Amino acid sequence: MTTSADEAAQVRAFWGRLGVPGLVDVHTHFMPGRVLEKVWAYFDAVGPMTGVEWPITYRCEEEERVALLREFGVVRFTSMIYPHKAGMAEWLNGWGGQFAARTPGCVRTATLFPEAGVEAYVRRAVEGGARVFKAHLQVGAYDPNDPLLEPVWGLLAEAGVPVVMHCGSGPAPGKFTGPGPVGELLARHPRLRLIVAHMGMPEYADFLDLAQRYAEVRLDTTMAFTDFSERMAPFPKTDLGRLRDLGERVLLGSDFPNIPYGYLHQLESLQRLQLGDEWLRAVCYGNGARLFGIG
Repeated sequence: MTTSADEAAQVRAFWGRLGVPGLVDVHTHFMPGRVLEKVWAYFDAVGPMTGVEWPITYRCEEEERVALLREFGVVRFTSMIYPHKAGMAEWLNGWGGQFAARTPGCVRTATLFPEAGVEAYVRRAVEGGARVFKAHLQVGAYDPNDPLLEPVWGLLAEAGVPVVMHCGSGPAPGKFTGPGPVGELLARHPRLRLIVAHMGMPEYADFLDLAQRYAEVRLDTTMAFTDFSERMAPFPKTDLGRLRDLGERVLLGSDFPNIPYGYLHQLESLQRLQLGDEWLRAVCYGNGARLFGIG
């Protein structure tokens, strides 16, 4: 798969008009090849399960996917990795460290799972330079309040390392998704830099409540507001004011490459919210740059 020069030019024109030096995307997926193939197989099968087809727009080799982000002008991105069972996370963290080392612009990403030894390997990842973690409550099917994770959340809060957490109930609910378990976690660890993936879709309002309650909670835009998601889980227009007011804690996320539309559409979906250029500049670059210490 190759992108057209026109697509890249339109993406660059979007952020160029805003006067920022590029995009910071906190939610992109790079994984070991056989793991990513299984993820793609899931999305290939999700259409029959949900009645909505989910074609992977950027189904191509790793080198080409990195090149695409650079053509788009994405100056920082992540390698969102996550385990679906015990015994995977530490191995994924090793791969994530190697990928970041060979890929300029990638924020070193790590993950976790409630299992014996989790505190030790999370500490090693942080000390080794991990600057963001991914936690996937739906795929991993675990409670963020599992006692095995309690020291981990404290460690990450103290280190100031953010966690992108898939905790909303979209595209399908899990046993531990929704605002309840996350609210319990934040009540004990209010300084945890939690980034709610997908704006908490479809429980948008509840996760906005948590962001208003806890100063370190952020939300990423991944797939929210797009035509694809609006058909299934529309963002409530009555909450656009709250979204505007929380502009310093909203971060651009895309889910690249696992999206059923072009990269530009996520950006256009943010623009059509009509929350203003200052809001867009913060979301698309400034907030992520500040979070990751980009000059």
